[in-house]
Amino acid sequence: MYSGKINTMPRFIKKRSRKSGLPPGSLVHIGEKKTDRTNISVMDYDDREIRERETEDIEECFMFRDSPAVTWINVEGIHDTSILEKLGDCYGFHPLVLEDILNTDQRPKMEDYTGYLFIVLKRLSSNGSSDGIASEQISFILGPSYVLSFQEGPAGDAFGPTRDRIRKKGTRLRKMGADYLVYSLMDAVVDNYFTVLETMGEKVEVLEEKLVTAPTDETLREIQYMKRELIFLRKSVWPLREVVGSMVRGAPLISETTRIYLRDVYDHTIHVIDTIETFRDMISGMLDIYLSSVSNRMNAVMKVLTIIATIFMPLTFIAGVYGMNFKYMPELYWRYSYLCFWLVNIIIAGAMLTFFRRKKWL
Repeated sequence: MYSGKINTMPRFIKKRSRKSGLPPGSLVHIGEKKTDRTNISVMDYDDREIRERETEDIEECFMFRDSPAVTWINVEGIHDTSILEKLGDCYGFHPLVLEDILNTDQRPKMEDYTGYLFIVLKRLSSNGSSDGIASEQISFILGPSYVLSFQEGPAGDAFGPTRDRIRKKGTRLRKMGADYLVYSLMDAVVDNYFTVLETMGEKVEVLEEKLVTAPTDETLREIQYMKRELIFLRKSVWPLREVVGSMVRGAPLISETTRIYLRDVYDHTIHVIDTIETFRDMISGMLDIYLSSVSNRMNAVMKVLTIIATIFMPLTFIAGVYGMNFKYMPELYWRYSYLCFWLVNIIIAGAMLTFFRRKKWL
């Protein structure tokens, strides 16, 4: 059950002060260190054979640089800048590309460099608890026959199904080029967005039910928390539409066959964005409903207090007149004056209550 606990979320703003004054292309890791060591895996394959290797030394991967087959090098843990520096020297990557990989506060984007494409995505995950949505930056470098992927840490193997398809002989992945591999990896990231949206949808339904039945101050905090979550989702997903759209429209190194598959990723991205916008509208509506509910409760209380005060106004007046202690007041010495006083008060109060009910004020 979603508890609505509000946590501090430093993911919105990450400290970049460590890069102040440094020249462009300086290799400084910006973000959280999510693993103690860097894991590197290599898959070199074609339609006939496949070679796999796992290592912690990036130099062991350099032997695959000139391989005629498709080479996929996956790096988990980007805090070690020396690894990226060696990769950049081996493949001739621009220093700004390496700088963007280390800066985990990048927005999704695609940049065309001479001979390769640089792509940045956000991988999102949610375990359904109050911890909210976890984000991880994933960077791709697509070359003519190689793909390099960089993950912040081993936060679950998002590319496990892709690896399994590569290991099976005769699959489309084994027959296609590096551009199709990038499509498959991007598709795995985008498909995971739907899992996050399903969890978000359940939270929205629970919050909506709570708002209708018994809204409290805690409900308002939950609404504000959900609003922040959706802002974060929108920031992570919205730029992806332009990234995939640029690849579909004719980015270099992307074959016409792969563009057809990328259109499906584009459709999924549009669907995710539409769902996020729908949730945002629902949360905004919930906030209006909560404020209206609070205002209605306040109006109901004020109405009851006003009716009580109005009823007691004439009664207070009568009590005040006969409480002035004048010596010559005829009613003071009448035997039934006390009883008459209460009868008059009861009649006045009853008449006013009847009048309020007929006016539907009560």
